[in-house]
Amino acid sequence: MASKVFGSAVRRKEDPRLLTGQAKFTDDFTLPHMAHLAVVRSPYAHARVKAIRTKKAAAMDGVLGVFTGKDMKDAGFGPIPCAWVVPGSNAKTPPYPPIALDVVRYVGNAVAIVVATDRYVARDAAEAVEVDYEPLPVVVDAKKATEKGRPQLHADVPNNLAFTWTVAGGDVDAAFKAADVVVSERIVNQRLIPNAMEARAALADYRSATGEVTLWVTSQNPHIVRFLLSLDTGIPEQKIRVIAPEVGGGFGSKIPHYPEDTMVIFASKQCGCPVKWTETRSENYRGTIHGRDHIQDVEMAAKKDGTITGLRATVWANMGAYLSTASTGIPTILHGLMLSGAYDIKNIREVVHGVFTNTTPTDAYRGAGRPEATFMVERLVDLVAAKLKMDPVEIRKKNFIPPFTDGHAVATGLTYDSGNYIAALEKALQILDYKALRAKQADLRKKGEHIGVGFCTYAEICGLGPSKVAGAVGFGGGLWESAIVRFHPSGKVNVFVGISPHGQGEETTFAQIVSSELGVPVEDVEVFHGDTGQTPMGWGSYGSRSTPVGSGALMGAIVKIRDKAKIVAAHLLEASVDDVVYGDGKFSIKGAPSKAKTIQDIALMANVAWNYPAGVEPGLEASAFFDPSNFVYPFGAHAAVVRVDVETGEIRLERYVAVDDCGRVINPMIVEGQIHGGVVQGIGQALWEGAAYDDAGQLLTGTMMDYALPKADAFPTFELAMTETPTKVNPLGVKGIGETGTIASTAAVYNAVMDALAPLGVSKVDMPLTPERVWRAVRDARR
Repeated sequence: MASKVFGSAVRRKEDPRLLTGQAKFTDDFTLPHMAHLAVVRSPYAHARVKAIRTKKAAAMDGVLGVFTGKDMKDAGFGPIPCAWVVPGSNAKTPPYPPIALDVVRYVGNAVAIVVATDRYVARDAAEAVEVDYEPLPVVVDAKKATEKGRPQLHADVPNNLAFTWTVAGGDVDAAFKAADVVVSERIVNQRLIPNAMEARAALADYRSATGEVTLWVTSQNPHIVRFLLSLDTGIPEQKIRVIAPEVGGGFGSKIPHYPEDTMVIFASKQCGCPVKWTETRSENYRGTIHGRDHIQDVEMAAKKDGTITGLRATVWANMGAYLSTASTGIPTILHGLMLSGAYDIKNIREVVHGVFTNTTPTDAYRGAGRPEATFMVERLVDLVAAKLKMDPVEIRKKNFIPPFTDGHAVATGLTYDSGNYIAALEKALQILDYKALRAKQADLRKKGEHIGVGFCTYAEICGLGPSKVAGAVGFGGGLWESAIVRFHPSGKVNVFVGISPHGQGEETTFAQIVSSELGVPVEDVEVFHGDTGQTPMGWGSYGSRSTPVGSGALMGAIVKIRDKAKIVAAHLLEASVDDVVYGDGKFSIKGAPSKAKTIQDIALMANVAWNYPAGVEPGLEASAFFDPSNFVYPFGAHAAVVRVDVETGEIRLERYVAVDDCGRVINPMIVEGQIHGGVVQGIGQALWEGAAYDDAGQLLTGTMMDYALPKADAFPTFELAMTETPTKVNPLGVKGIGETGTIASTAAVYNAVMDALAPLGVSKVDMPLTPERVWRAVRDARR
């Protein structure tokens, strides 16, 4: 493989159209005779819908129709399906009507829709719809919702328990009984709001003559949306085309199939014209999924020498009012199975209760289950170290899984692919100059300054794959990927992929792969994605799977291309196929490198077929599918240095070091960009972000004035480095990188703050670590 392209910081091919404003997002599309849809949403978190009066709204100029949940149901439109129901968990999946029928269950729940010729008329008409509500009791706390006597959201779901799932390995009870040290904590991993730059939008164009519909939508997985739409609209899958154009950020929030996707199709069918809906930011906060929201009771057992012997936990995972598309898999498979982290913990048990509450449904948010697991493990490791008066670095080193390249089984049942956790930590310590840093910290503490150093050494599961495993854990689809590589006569290349990148950079990295493997300039390769009418079937971009799984399919097609090209080259060179060798885009005869044909020469002859080997099909095109044998498991070591002003509670992040290992690196610039964004989002959870509801189920953080987001001036220059431990799961040895920063940074920064406050006797403050919360904790400790 030519290393000059693979592994180089090639500038992103996507950026010129994005930076010059020429990229087209869903809301940028306008079709002839297009109408607009507005949603009437419930102001109550729990209420019976007694009456809906639409006459006034329907009479307004420009209004084409006002519709209710009953109208959709009578037209044959069904509930929004949940695509991941974890088996063995006694899961309950109550119907999720796209528009509420008799009861609303969260603030923002749709009650009716208005279609009008103008979006502003539609919104005015929506305000004219009159709804009579009978308020019902509300519950927003996941743990309290399971208690007797609490309000019940769904009649057929006792105690609001959506599911109860258990993971166990080893003899946990024996480990805790024999432990020299046991630490415990209640961790509140707070609810977060994703805040993608682009809010959601959907535009449907239903053609009654053919029964076909095209949906432009802000989605991370158009093929899955197409499949799910066929279930709830009743339209055959082959008559549905889903297009995900430019998507302005997803972070998991654009994985689900949402009610509005179905609403616009229904409205287009009813009104006989294209219909668009574009979300406002306030709708985004109430109607787009939220993330996290766990209450975790956790314990860790250890020996006097610091050997960790066991971990056990009970978790209440807030699912919101309904089960979203992938919701049940987040706090179970992607969370509970990763409780070993980077450590050799032989005894693990966790019970997860998924709970319905009167809040916005939750689903995947960057990291999706792994940040919750990593924070739990990393916090407990620090607590054990503190109790044993050990350095948090030394206890990590003591418990690391030793380096491995060919699989390592952990107590939760997973087999990690490859890892060298000590190497990543040692590199981070070297960058920090750790001994000198601790010495400096000690000197500053004598002067009354509160400096903290925190670590997170993580391992995560991503590259969501093996379809057999997907089926076994209840995922409602496969997790393979596909790709088509097509050469034009001029030697230019089109690549069609089933994945649907939306900022990850695969238009560039996949072009680099083709360039490296086939000798085509990067600028001659165009990558197409996100259109079910144009691209091969694929299962979407989430769980950091686009490159680990999608590149496997791409490599399969490349190998087929290269094998066919070798046959054509042998014919043109009048040589035996066995005597032809390939290198740097040229096919030559062994021992006679001057006799050669470029891939462009072969592409031309394959397309015109003037001088062509007998029995070989014309054209130079290949398709391939790739179903990985395992997940991939990136890892790394992150460290944060903070300064805390104990008089005001203000926290200043002074240094942040991240050493990550995502296997072989295709484009280091893109990798660093993914780490930057992930780190910021994870630190956002640690220090600022948190969605809050009052007891009536009203979202108190419903605007950007109330929900604090990270700002650039709060961060130092990140100090990044990488190690490379290839995986054997895919042909290129690559792992995912899109979520690692988020998974690691929350715990690293939190541990740093607790380290800074430790001399004052503070060991716990609930996230986010706002100045007020820190100040109160210090005040209480001083009393």
